[in-house]
Amino acid sequence: MKTFGLLGKDIDYSFSRGYFNDFFKKEAIDAVYKNFDLQDINELKSVFKNEKLSGMNVTIPYKEAIFPFLDKLSPEAKAIGAVNVVKFEDDGTITGYNSDYYGFKNSLLPLLKKMPKKGLILGTGGASKAIRHTFESLDIEYTFVSRSKKEGQLTYQELTKEIIEENLLIVNSTPLGTFPKIEDCPDIPYEFLTKEHMLFDLVYNPEKTTFLQKGEEQGASILNGARMLVLQAEKSWDIWNEK
Repeated sequence: MKTFGLLGKDIDYSFSRGYFNDFFKKEAIDAVYKNFDLQDINELKSVFKNEKLSGMNVTIPYKEAIFPFLDKLSPEAKAIGAVNVVKFEDDGTITGYNSDYYGFKNSLLPLLKKMPKKGLILGTGGASKAIRHTFESLDIEYTFVSRSKKEGQLTYQELTKEIIEENLLIVNSTPLGTFPKIEDCPDIPYEFLTKEHMLFDLVYNPEKTTFLQKGEEQGASILNGARMLVLQAEKSWDIWNEK
């Protein structure tokens, strides 16, 4: 039996374990998918020692922290600067990939009425890097928004009416609003959103986050991360089985 799993922190809510185990059962695949819920990335050494793994997914907060545990990166993961898929090769080496980019891009494109010129990426963690890569591939000018001030980024307090009005695509790549803290949301001036805006939340539990609710109230188009999650999971399976 092959073993796969999800690496993350406080991930009981995660979709991946149920998704893959249901998939294995439906397709009569002799495999199991586990959660590796680690409070510290260094605990991964013990996991690698005690588990014979074929593949892993990686979620918050380890998409960048996992780099020292890998032997190599796919070209796309290297370009993005974050890993959410790990493959244990037949020769014993460990390779990092990124399927978030594929999942985000292919769930976003069908929903865009027209290609926006500018967008905001809320958050600067590992997930945000796949969003940046997608924006670059689509020639969308982007700005990161963070709680702390850094060169080339905006803070939430710096978001003005003018900035919101010219950035018609706003993506939440933070975990704010994830179950059980569903009342949380990024601190943006929602009152300046319009029906021309598109809000995408990588969070998928709950189905409609406070971030999306506030956008919908202003007439904005909204989309959660559920479709992205399925697409990146399917891509993960392709990566693990690619010879």
